[in-house]
Amino acid sequence: MAHLQLTAVAGGRDDEMEEVALLGTYDEEAGVGAGEVDEAGMRRVQLRVTGMTCSACTGSVEAAVSARRGVRRVAVSLLQNRAHVVFDPALAKEEDIIEAIEDAGFEAELLQDSAVSQPKPQNTLSGQFRIGGMTCAACVNSVEGILKKLPGVKRAVVALATSLGEVEYDPSAIAKDEIVQAIEDAGFEAAFLQSSEQNKVLLGLKGLHTEMDVDVLLDILKKMEGLHQFNVNLVLSEAEIVFDPEVVGLRSIVDTIEMESSGRLKAHVQNPYIRAASNDAQEASKMLHLLRSSLFLSIPVFFMRMVCPHIRFISSLLLMHFGPFLIGDLLKWTLVSIVQFVVGKRFYVAAYRALRHGSTNMDVLVVLGTTASYVYSYLEVLAKGKTSDAIKKLVELVPATALLLLKNRDGKHAAEKEIDASLIQPGDVLKVLPGSKVPADGIVIWGTSHVDESMVTGESAPISKEVSSIVIGGTMNLHGILHIQASKVGSGTVLSQIISLVETAQMSKAPIQKFADYVAGIFVPIVVTLSLVTFIAWFLCGSLGAYPNSWVTETSNCFVFSLMFSISVVVIACPCALGLATPTAVMVATGVGANHGVLVKGGDALERAQNVKYVIFDKTGTLTQGKATVTSTKLFSGIDLGGFLTLVASAEASSEHPLAKAILDHAFHFHFFGKLPSSKGDIKKRKQEIFSQWLLEVSDFSALPGKGVQCFINGKKILVGNRTLISENGINISEEAESFLVDLELNAKTGILVAHDSKLIGLMGVTDPLKREAVIVIEGLKKMGINSVMVTGDNWRTAQAVAKEVGIDDVRAEVMPAGKADVVRSLQKDGSVVAMVGDGINDSPALAAADVGMAIGAGTDIAIEAADYVLVRNNLEDVITAIDLSRKTFSRIRWNYFFAMAYNIVAIPVAAGALFPFTGLQMPPWLAGACMAFSSVSVVCSSLWLRRYRKPRLTTLLQITVE
Repeated sequence: MAHLQLTAVAGGRDDEMEEVALLGTYDEEAGVGAGEVDEAGMRRVQLRVTGMTCSACTGSVEAAVSARRGVRRVAVSLLQNRAHVVFDPALAKEEDIIEAIEDAGFEAELLQDSAVSQPKPQNTLSGQFRIGGMTCAACVNSVEGILKKLPGVKRAVVALATSLGEVEYDPSAIAKDEIVQAIEDAGFEAAFLQSSEQNKVLLGLKGLHTEMDVDVLLDILKKMEGLHQFNVNLVLSEAEIVFDPEVVGLRSIVDTIEMESSGRLKAHVQNPYIRAASNDAQEASKMLHLLRSSLFLSIPVFFMRMVCPHIRFISSLLLMHFGPFLIGDLLKWTLVSIVQFVVGKRFYVAAYRALRHGSTNMDVLVVLGTTASYVYSYLEVLAKGKTSDAIKKLVELVPATALLLLKNRDGKHAAEKEIDASLIQPGDVLKVLPGSKVPADGIVIWGTSHVDESMVTGESAPISKEVSSIVIGGTMNLHGILHIQASKVGSGTVLSQIISLVETAQMSKAPIQKFADYVAGIFVPIVVTLSLVTFIAWFLCGSLGAYPNSWVTETSNCFVFSLMFSISVVVIACPCALGLATPTAVMVATGVGANHGVLVKGGDALERAQNVKYVIFDKTGTLTQGKATVTSTKLFSGIDLGGFLTLVASAEASSEHPLAKAILDHAFHFHFFGKLPSSKGDIKKRKQEIFSQWLLEVSDFSALPGKGVQCFINGKKILVGNRTLISENGINISEEAESFLVDLELNAKTGILVAHDSKLIGLMGVTDPLKREAVIVIEGLKKMGINSVMVTGDNWRTAQAVAKEVGIDDVRAEVMPAGKADVVRSLQKDGSVVAMVGDGINDSPALAAADVGMAIGAGTDIAIEAADYVLVRNNLEDVITAIDLSRKTFSRIRWNYFFAMAYNIVAIPVAAGALFPFTGLQMPPWLAGACMAFSSVSVVCSSLWLRRYRKPRLTTLLQITVE
């Protein structure tokens, strides 16, 4: 979730977009957003850049450095006064970069600890493989064990419910085809889906039928610049291409293939998720065909056994002899043999391969038992397929095509072209018609409309969109026509990141599943042993005359009688239900959560959340709306209000704190209210012009977390912050100022003190209204037995006033960012499970330290990365939804384990004949196979019941009667 720009959900304000841009490079340095790998021979350096005061400065530095010959990439962080530069050492030197920055009007210094100039090559890839034929947790353990033993494989995780495997491997030591071959040798079907290798695309080709067509395609690809490698598969009509996106675009590749082949060949991007879904559908179709064949051959056997003896003519015909055999027996033998060895061939092949590798799985039990178990396999494929609907539905949100607006020589939009949505590039201008889906993340540049974002964010009310508003790919445009400029495409879009997050969660294993994995690993040997013990016990008892001969029918003998009990034990025993109990429930729960705007990062997060005892809330932006406003100003010197606001705004212009933005907006509107154009686009442009001329020049700016900011203007020191900052600098706070400050704090307002040249010159009162749902959510948590705690860097009076208003008793105020993590750890000392809800960079340490971190969706990328849950809608009600979903999920998992364990505990003794001496009940193998199928289906259906989950209504939770 490194670059999931969920801030887009909250609104479309210009300053929010600027904030995200400023934080982007911070993410990269922190290792959060390192998505690019430097080319071989490139050099990366870090420089300290001083003198920058706003985002315009960072743009100047980036432009100056980018213009230098040999520079590949440059990113500048305003928050940290650093520049990250990647360049070719054969064309440029560090001195050239420093000179470029200094020419732009800033000071630069090479950081000596930037010894990352020669980046380490990325030696491992993460590949995703589709694995078919897995039926139980023992199969998963078998595949994982074989993969981990392969040379070059670093890590392997296999998910039964999704039939997917994720393998980290060294491509220089092992190829993906060898991994596929190893899985197939283990008795399973395998296919490669995708890898983390950059700039690789799989194209599907229409018109690729003969070797001559392949030669035409190869000639076209050889002539294209920027293609590093390509491989054409005639059988699958696919081409795998590795290309340099800086030289050639993906859309250009597709258009060139069609144009150079005169329309003979048409290429389109293969979506690995759709491809996998297609394979699942093909597998289900194949299973259905085999089931029909089995039924077509098995039903006559049933009629010959149960119905035909009552029809005299047919009965006499079947009792005729053909050599030493009866015709009826020959027909039944022929039909059953076809079912057993033709229809059931896959079981024999899989069982043989498993035994050859020294492992046992469900196929071994099926082969030892009866063909009736085939019914179980088909039913399980259908049931498991329903649990993966969440990812399929999310994939289907993305439209297949988009309307690209083409410009003429004058730069005006002159024509439209329908293109494949996967070929959209950043910067493209797209036309979105009413009733159609937004094809990519972007910004509205023309038009107004309302967009339904419920399918992505869970927010039911349509969102108004106008110029400069942010739109999310996959959402539905309801009314007007919009022109949007694509900003993020492919894996960088919000929807793709959500899909990735849901898929990762569904691949993860909850800690409770370790028990099931352990049992599954020893289950098959135990069952085979019980089967042998059952056979030996019945056979010895029969040989010794321990039971009457009447128990053995005339057509049988002691050996066959004992063998039937033994086979029934093998067939009825089922580790599959045990292995499916947790992953199917987690899979359904993560999909349901995504539909309600709650993204879960894995089964372990779900498991921890059910036992939450404390929920810690950050104040600003979490309990409050994060849209602070200045309510009052009081001056204590001869300075006029306009000059005072200009001074404070200049000092706060470089700060990213919400209170700083409130002060800046207040000062701007004081000076320029009524002097701006009516168009929103013109306002933005005019604002930028005004800011560059109106604000005073600032030097030596520094932000002091938890206190405020300090800088120098015209050689005099300016301090803007709280009481602590002013006191630490030895500045006296008069009784009048103290009285005004206390009055603000008692009314839940934050007091901002301003000192100029070592004198207190003014005070500002800033308020940030509570979110409308905050009070009722806190009360709802109390009803659920959960204690709420508020942690803030604000002063005690303001914190206590806000806490009293919202209903929180436990308050921790004047806490520095690092101290929030200490608060979390203090509550964890007695073993309590602690959840942290926050939205900013300063909340990240606490989110990481908490047992369950919940990031508000409109928060920063770093906060989202550190959290276990992402609340997309920026609504506190989803805190209750997240905890309630966790509790409901693990209640369902416990029921699943009960069904699985109780089934085996009861069924195995019955199949072994424990009740036969008293009731005469003997379970034939075909009935045992049906019971086995029912156990797995019952567990999966139990998990699917979670799809009916409805988030708790607060009126019901609080027992409020609405008239």
